[in-house]
Amino acid sequence: MTTAPTAGSAPATTGADPASGLFAAVDIGASSGRVILGRITDNTGGRPGVSLETVHRFPNGVVESDGGLRWDFDALFAEVLNGLGAAAAKAAARSERIMSIGIDTWAVDYGRVDAAGVLVEQPYSYRDERSRAAVARVHRRLDPQRLYATTGLQFLDFNTIYQLAAEPDLEGVQPLLIPDLIAFLLTGERRTEATNASTTGLVDAVAGEWATEFLTALDLPQDLFPPLVQPGENVGTLLPAIAARTGLPAGTPVVAVGSHDTASAVAAVPAESENFAYISSGTWSLVGVELQHPVLTEASRTANFTNERGVDGTIRYLRNVGGLWLLSECQRSWAAQGLVISLAQLLDGAAGLPTGGPRINADDPAFTAPDNMPERIRAAVRHAGATLTEQPTAIVRCILDSLAAGYARTIRDAEGLAGRSIDVVHIVGGGSQNRLLCQLTADATGKPVIAGPVEATALGNVLVQARAAGQLAGGLPELRKIVAGGTALERYEPLAASSARSTPSGTGRPA
Repeated sequence: MTTAPTAGSAPATTGADPASGLFAAVDIGASSGRVILGRITDNTGGRPGVSLETVHRFPNGVVESDGGLRWDFDALFAEVLNGLGAAAAKAAARSERIMSIGIDTWAVDYGRVDAAGVLVEQPYSYRDERSRAAVARVHRRLDPQRLYATTGLQFLDFNTIYQLAAEPDLEGVQPLLIPDLIAFLLTGERRTEATNASTTGLVDAVAGEWATEFLTALDLPQDLFPPLVQPGENVGTLLPAIAARTGLPAGTPVVAVGSHDTASAVAAVPAESENFAYISSGTWSLVGVELQHPVLTEASRTANFTNERGVDGTIRYLRNVGGLWLLSECQRSWAAQGLVISLAQLLDGAAGLPTGGPRINADDPAFTAPDNMPERIRAAVRHAGATLTEQPTAIVRCILDSLAAGYARTIRDAEGLAGRSIDVVHIVGGGSQNRLLCQLTADATGKPVIAGPVEATALGNVLVQARAAGQLAGGLPELRKIVAGGTALERYEPLAASSARSTPSGTGRPA
């Protein structure tokens, strides 16, 4: 198992000129990861911009191991080190310096680390079913209404609070959320970044602190998790062994960013006003609005909206909707059957089908686990009293129609619950390249859709690091102007149903 060396000294600066240098973004999703170098540039008129360069890519995914669905974290961390080594070599070849490192990943999952800093087992994936049985045990001690009134967290049966309740023994170990676990192994410092902490079900949505009364109610220690840090704060500096392994200076700081990848993505939404909705579209779709205060009403709980922390103390008021996981899993199933069709062909074929086809509830838990996704989708359609052929293009159109309908429903609900009128919908992430999905979303919502940037998560990661280093100034509006001014965006206007069938699909790919 992965072991962290002993922690070194307190966080220190690199000594680099704050007007120069590179920023390394470690960006890991549920299916792949990357290490990206970001640089603040001067655009036309002296306005700052951001350039990104991917220096290392690696796969990620759930594996069957030790009786459950787990992440191969040892392999994942080795790839992170390989990526940081590639970044260091690239910087050295240009006589440049990496000023800091920021880490973002998916939410809710964690690894258990003992007192010696050893990861005692590979982390479970949220797709494992072990936490389902723990839901009732938690709710016997903590009424769901009370949970929501404090944490504002959407009920998902794999939220961290339920995963912890499923643990047979937490004696002598400390759970570290995945980005915090990576940061710990790099620096030896145990911290919990606030945006990811807010997905655990154990953070007070108003105070932004650990809800210690919930820890007590579940017989968990008060210091179960490390102290919170906010995006922009230093976590620590690279340990000597890590510096030697990667070729980076030992003084290189690891800076907290929006470590929940959606928090970083939302920070880079190129919005011009506050009346926007966002869809962070990838494996999952995170659909919502940005607020200054949480919505903790019973109506919000019933609608299953979540209040998660964002960069600069904002609230990401959103709901998890199914995502492009459905499409990628279908492609995987078809490929296993020897049916290899390019995504461009699938989307072109789907775009040519008439509107009004069957739909599914794309965020039904029945679609969470892998295994023969096309047949599960067809079964869901049959259960609803409709039919869906085995044709891949028909299944793809069903997926995209269902996602667009889910997006529209969620945005309408957010408007009503948060008292916010939405003028425009921003789609960021891999789904912003899927032109058919973007157009269907505009049609379903009746609102213009602005697609891009694809690399919103990495941009948000780098922007927060650059601001912490003094290369940028201002709040989220200023950071978003930088993104809007330096990104090629595409706008989709709502079309009549009769026109939607001829919408071009492009060659977008899922995240």
